[in-house]
Amino acid sequence: MMVALPSLRNRVVTGTGNMGSTLRRSRHAGKRSSLLAVATLVIALAQGCASTPGADSTGRFEIALIGDQHYDAESTAMFPNLLASLNRADLAFVVHVGDLGAPRYGSCEDETYYRRRDEFNGSRHPFFYTPGDNEWTDCHQAGIPGSLERLAKVREVFFHGERSLGGRALPLTRQSADQRYGKFRENVRWTYGGVVFATLHTPGSNNNLGRTPEMDAEYTERNAANLAWLRETFSHAKQARSRGVMLVMHANPYFERTWPERRRGAIGAAPPSPKRSAGYIEFVAALEREVLAYEKPIALVHGDTHYFRVDKPIILDDGRARGFGTVVENFTRVELFGYPESHWVRATVDPADPNVFSFSPVMVRENFRGRWPE
Repeated sequence: MMVALPSLRNRVVTGTGNMGSTLRRSRHAGKRSSLLAVATLVIALAQGCASTPGADSTGRFEIALIGDQHYDAESTAMFPNLLASLNRADLAFVVHVGDLGAPRYGSCEDETYYRRRDEFNGSRHPFFYTPGDNEWTDCHQAGIPGSLERLAKVREVFFHGERSLGGRALPLTRQSADQRYGKFRENVRWTYGGVVFATLHTPGSNNNLGRTPEMDAEYTERNAANLAWLRETFSHAKQARSRGVMLVMHANPYFERTWPERRRGAIGAAPPSPKRSAGYIEFVAALEREVLAYEKPIALVHGDTHYFRVDKPIILDDGRARGFGTVVENFTRVELFGYPESHWVRATVDPADPNVFSFSPVMVRENFRGRWPE
């Protein structure tokens, strides 16, 4: 922005004796005050432009979405290439949707937690992370029975303070600020460029439901906290007049479970097994209610089933369109690359775009398995 500075030419002040001197001093003091005020304005404008790193002059910015990595030695060797690709990009921040590895490959060990945290802090961008199932719910696969003890350790290592991970941390709000949800400090919310972002601790493996009575109790408490955080996030977005909302979690919630039968049949999709999807029924119902009550664009980002896709998966079973139902247009789901692929998804947030969010895959050349288009 161009700011016109006042002229620095001396003005002639008439007068004699002390009165003339006084007038000259008064004029000079006034000019100095004007210059100081303008300089302050210029600095403030510069700081305002710099307060949204990664955004261009229109307010458009980009973020990176990753998850489900480090499943074996090859995948672990690829991650530095992925991180280097992110560090070369001009990004507002990076989001990791969970899964720090595989249980049989050490994803449940303290050493892995600290190593991954150090990798995330090695990002030159702000870095947000929400837990997946392989860092705690599935630790029994590696002969570690104490899933709840592992969950407590994950919270201790990754979730403290009021700022994100990464070399250029951003401020955030934790659900644990509310004493009723004091243990759920992994659920966070932040606003960037007029858009509200929030994480929800919703892991794969049926959201930790249906394995043992102890795990069912954990699911019940955490699920209630997630639903409260979901409601609060949309309430905050409405009050702040946000341009849109992006939700981030690990699990594929299996939207297909609620699709009209004719819609599922058209693409040959069988209803998901209750053992895989029952833990998400309440969440999907609550999400649908919030989406239908919020007219602006909403994106849900998840991992878990390792299949990159961008689609419109909320389909109302309302009997319309000869039984195909109604797609909810303002809601978009993005599932990310996961093992064995090691690439990332670029999300572009553009206030001038009616959809606000757009997504594109970024293929990391060093991680391509022997095939690269000429």
